[in-house]
Amino acid sequence: MAVPVVIAAGVLVGTLPAGAADPLPARTPAQVIELMDTRTAVSFTGTLEQATEFGLPDLPAAGPSSGPAAAGDGPAGSVASIAGLLAADHTARVYADGPAKLRVQVADGSFAERNMVRRGTDVWFYASKDNSAAHLVLQAPDRGAGDPSTATPADIAGRFLAAADPDTEISVGADVEVAGRAAYNLLLEPRTADTLVGRIAIAVDGETGLPLSVQVTARGAATPAFRSGFTALALGAPDDSLFTFVPPAGSSVREIVPPAPGLSHDVGDSETPPSGPRPAVTGSGWTSVLAVPAVAGGTGAGANALLADPLLSQAAVDVPGGKLLSTPLFTVLVLADGRLLAGLVPGERLQAAAAAAQ
Repeated sequence: MAVPVVIAAGVLVGTLPAGAADPLPARTPAQVIELMDTRTAVSFTGTLEQATEFGLPDLPAAGPSSGPAAAGDGPAGSVASIAGLLAADHTARVYADGPAKLRVQVADGSFAERNMVRRGTDVWFYASKDNSAAHLVLQAPDRGAGDPSTATPADIAGRFLAAADPDTEISVGADVEVAGRAAYNLLLEPRTADTLVGRIAIAVDGETGLPLSVQVTARGAATPAFRSGFTALALGAPDDSLFTFVPPAGSSVREIVPPAPGLSHDVGDSETPPSGPRPAVTGSGWTSVLAVPAVAGGTGAGANALLADPLLSQAAVDVPGGKLLSTPLFTVLVLADGRLLAGLVPGERLQAAAAAAQ
């Protein structure tokens, strides 16, 4: 299962929060963030919808990664990894029991399904479409499973909050309601005009501190371009058997070997991480840029996938040295030498970063 690093198109219906009927106790932004950070282990069953409204065809998986934090820690690494969390449109069934038990079932068409099942450090990925399974043992129990396509609002909210820097204004808006639950409306607004992001709205459950939805609006836009949120949520521990996975008979099973420090690894292409430079992050805060290097021979998996897709090639515009694909929130630069650069920034910044790296 390759980790996607770019955004797809779609429509999310019915998840825009409405005004909550009963006002929650007033809290400052710091208190709402503390509510999230100190929340007790939340167990629940929920239906999650995620979508973007970019008017583009689905973008293929691209670029090596070892998980949401592959690009590095801190605000710059967090912004770079947000691209993976803002993955493809999907409707998913989510089951959680505390911090180390999670199952996400994503529908792939009418008769196919993808599953991510985690119990402790043991993680399985399964695709019914081709009856294939992959197994991963996490190196640290508190890190994510490494598949952004199964990200919950809590995962996405965590990345945006980690990206918040002194150039971010944080406030609390009017109470909202998501999946029938009253929530605080935590607002993050980058002060710099050098990012495409205008506002991030995180709905935080007033009782549990669980992030219920995340909406991202582009600078100067009136409506969100990205939305991820629960449409149904029931608190309580799911059946424990849901967090145990046994590969079906006849399925192909592959072991994913986490990369050693300093190595890149696309979990969809190899059982053993190859030697080579990791994706690098330049810049800081909301204007940081993720650069995925070319592999041997001057080509890159992500670059090849983008250039080979006729719809994406048509949507991209020619720029010196490659092609530029622009969306309201996210820009991707595919260079002829196989490098791929991406960020929540205008294309000019990617071109400048590419030139500086030569």
